[in-house]
Amino acid sequence: MARHNRPRRGSLAFRPRKRSSTDMPRVGEWPLSEKPVLLGYAGYKAGMSHIMYVDQSKSHLKGRERFSPVTVIEVPEMIVYGARLMYHGQTVKDVLTDDKDILIQAGFKKRAENPAKPEYPEQFDEVYALMYTQPAKTTFGKKKIEKMIIGVGGTPKEALEYVKSLINKKIKAKDVFSEGQYVDIIAITKGKGWQGPVKRFGIATQRPKSTGKVRHVGNLGPFKPAYVPYEAPQAGQVGYHKRTEINKLIVKMGADPNEINPSSGFSDYGIVKNDYILLKGSIPGPKKRLVRLRLAIRKTDKVQPVQLSYVSKEPQN
Repeated sequence: MARHNRPRRGSLAFRPRKRSSTDMPRVGEWPLSEKPVLLGYAGYKAGMSHIMYVDQSKSHLKGRERFSPVTVIEVPEMIVYGARLMYHGQTVKDVLTDDKDILIQAGFKKRAENPAKPEYPEQFDEVYALMYTQPAKTTFGKKKIEKMIIGVGGTPKEALEYVKSLINKKIKAKDVFSEGQYVDIIAITKGKGWQGPVKRFGIATQRPKSTGKVRHVGNLGPFKPAYVPYEAPQAGQVGYHKRTEINKLIVKMGADPNEINPSSGFSDYGIVKNDYILLKGSIPGPKKRLVRLRLAIRKTDKVQPVQLSYVSKEPQN
């Protein structure tokens, strides 16, 4: 007997399924904070490892030693080169530093010839820190920096004074996050190119004698109205999408990469040379890709450091 009800193939929550325009994702929302602090950071995915830790949750395994895979993120220092002031959702002004070396590194060569003193407008209601990464400090060969805006907590005036104090300074991940804290991950997933509807949506394959085709869509819609609805599963792009994963636990932060580096380095990445973050579980994207971290926008639990008993240094596939 035929089934008249079943779950649909392919979630409509991830439309449109098209390629991201860039491999540096944009953060659409920042958490609220009463204190003037930086609300995010960025790093590079190095690979995965595993740990043993003591469970401190409310589960029936509380107090026991447990196993968990972790993702290693290398987080070189980031430099603050200015501030962005906005009013009613529109950018009022980007105020840049007057340091010539930092302006050149940030790609403002003409402005570095005659640097102007920072002048801040009076009318604004949002403040963001202008920062850039330093991928040249890593071992995987990337040199081009990524410039981005990072949200700042507190009132607009407090946030502006805080950003002023950070301009020209090098910021470390430990200045933003702490062990046992929850963060959100925004990244671009692995690209898999143009794929058919079976792989893209998981539809059923056809019987060999039905139409002479197997991996195709049996029906794209009704005769009337005579058009193909957008929900119909069809071939298209798979992967290289922007995705956000919430509530990822920071199990460890460190400045000594020898604590986590395998003897041969991470495959397809190399050896971690800078500060690092271990995140519980997996995250989107391939190795070497930029990953943006944001203070958890939903999680409100208190920071509770994880009690580690073992961190693997074995080579991972």
